[in-house]
Amino acid sequence: MNEIICKMINLNKDYKKTSILKNINIEIKRGEIYGLIGENGAGKTTLIKILTGLIFKSSGKIELFNKHDEKNISLARTKLGSIIETPALYLEMTAKQNLEFQRIQKGILDKDCTDTLLSLVNLNDTKNKKAKDFSLGMKQRLGLAIALLGDPELLILDEPLNGLDPTGIKDLRELLIKLNKEKGITIIISSHILSELHKLATCYGIIHKGKLVEEITALELDEKCKKHLFIEVSNIDEAINILKNSLNIKKIIGYPNNILKIYDHIEKGSQINECLALNNIYAKEITIKGDSLESYFLKSIGGE
Repeated sequence: MNEIICKMINLNKDYKKTSILKNINIEIKRGEIYGLIGENGAGKTTLIKILTGLIFKSSGKIELFNKHDEKNISLARTKLGSIIETPALYLEMTAKQNLEFQRIQKGILDKDCTDTLLSLVNLNDTKNKKAKDFSLGMKQRLGLAIALLGDPELLILDEPLNGLDPTGIKDLRELLIKLNKEKGITIIISSHILSELHKLATCYGIIHKGKLVEEITALELDEKCKKHLFIEVSNIDEAINILKNSLNIKKIIGYPNNILKIYDHIEKGSQINECLALNNIYAKEITIKGDSLESYFLKSIGGE
């Protein structure tokens, strides 16, 4: 799990005189689902295109599977599968014909893999139906099946949830979790649907105007976003002892600068304040806090 399979070191991309990516430093470990968050134009798709070899970087370094020179990175990219923006499909072909064409083009000898992948993405019953008649969700799942040809170790997906209805989003999310858990595929995914990304990613990179603003794990994010009573007190040790013994509060954590966070009984702010006051402890601030991923993201980039 600690093996780093994708690394960006001071990665920059310029178009003419405009900087699109500015000194991006990211490390992605095997087994992670890494969520890229950012507004339109933040640089997410540019970063993904550089990783997949569709465009060149201006400066900096990329390492894939411990390979860093251009020749070996090209070889390392054979371990990648990707969907960039929209899946490239032959609309007059069936799902199986699309997969067969891509299988032959990639030189994959296993003829049975197409049926296996169609079953995996739940497209095995489409038979003679052409891709042009597929729903958007079906096209996304076919694109994912194509990306999975050759058993990639790293799957890179650029806005795969765009345009999907709630059922399509749920199906794709569950499929990605299955691929990660059962097949051990590492995933890099960008999405504007942050509520869904919050159900999927194990860590996040927040990009704003070409810069990496913050990296945060899912556990750290949940801790920061979890609803809690935020209290600043005059004496933290006494406050913890009193609240545990007098009000039977168990989920309480002390932080520097006399800050308490209480995760149970958060509706009892006034009772907690009264209890502290009776014991000569002054509560400077008592506030219910906790963010969604959307509000945390907006705060990270300086929004409201």
